[in-house]
Amino acid sequence: MAADVTAQGCQRARASRSNVPVNDQLKIANAESFILSRESKEIMKTIQVKQVGGPEAMEVVELPVPHPKANEAVVKLAASGVNFIDVYVREGRYKAPLPVTPGQEGAGAVTAVGADVKSVKVGDRVAWTSVQGSYTEYAAIPADRLVPIPQGVSDQQAAAAMLQGMTAHYLAHDTYPLKKGETTLIHAAAGGVGLLLVQMAHNIGARVIATVSTDEKAKLARGAGAHEVILYTQADFEAETKRLTSGKGVDVVYDSVGKTTFEKGLNILRQRGMMVLFGGSSGAVPPFDLIALSQKGSLYVTRPTLINYIATREELVARSSAVFGMMAAGKLKLRIEYTYPLAEAQRAHRDLEGRKTTGKLLLIP
Repeated sequence: MAADVTAQGCQRARASRSNVPVNDQLKIANAESFILSRESKEIMKTIQVKQVGGPEAMEVVELPVPHPKANEAVVKLAASGVNFIDVYVREGRYKAPLPVTPGQEGAGAVTAVGADVKSVKVGDRVAWTSVQGSYTEYAAIPADRLVPIPQGVSDQQAAAAMLQGMTAHYLAHDTYPLKKGETTLIHAAAGGVGLLLVQMAHNIGARVIATVSTDEKAKLARGAGAHEVILYTQADFEAETKRLTSGKGVDVVYDSVGKTTFEKGLNILRQRGMMVLFGGSSGAVPPFDLIALSQKGSLYVTRPTLINYIATREELVARSSAVFGMMAAGKLKLRIEYTYPLAEAQRAHRDLEGRKTTGKLLLIP
């Protein structure tokens, strides 16, 4: 409507221009040019961090909608996932050139494609992860990093499943491939990755010991398939795990907490067990002497990250398809707890860091 009114105003100005002095005609022409140039430049809202810091470091800014490079597609976002890696980028723990737009995953519809793009077309529903900059209304994404969203999976579900779903998948199937009858301890079991990892481990046939902070989160972990749940706020998880395993220890610990759980986690591993440290919500693990691994039973420690498990397009498509397939078959249930308007990214981060949430958080542009 506004564009129509503007166009009608320009037409009336042109029609009456013959009766206007030359200088005034020039002013009218310049005004028309300004109006039309503003209309032709699409503007979007995006979140930027100009100086690293707390949640308040994120601010809403307006930028031109991006144009795709030859190998890119522009996607109008329907949802953006909120993850701890976004916190690490915002804090400066993970270095990124400033200003930076947080966000590592999203889903939506393609609105434009570059000249060399053959894998997607305008109108396709797509999702992605491990590409920086999804806290925005439009994003230009390398086309080979986009995966199709299958029928039966919503845009919000796809955005919620990409980073956390594929993280849970590589942890349980590749980093330490769990087997039926093995025992695992999963920290933060009611969190976004935790609930999905518990389900996958349970479906494999492993015994799952989960740690959580509250009774409410304990119910969620049990509902996802945990066989035993330890409230670490009420009991020492090291002593409880040793009791539950009759002193034998677990085959693998999946730890996204880090600083406050790492050392005790090593103490509950069986001989030649593996510590999988895939996050640090309580802070970074301090340096330690590797000789401790031999003293505690020739243990293994790994610090994986998703990008190395979706390095090729073939692996990305296979892993995302596996996760979407589990969802479609009812074997993997997502818990999208909160959705926030894009402008409330600060609140989303405060809730995430305050351990006030379970399951997945999404921003809706």
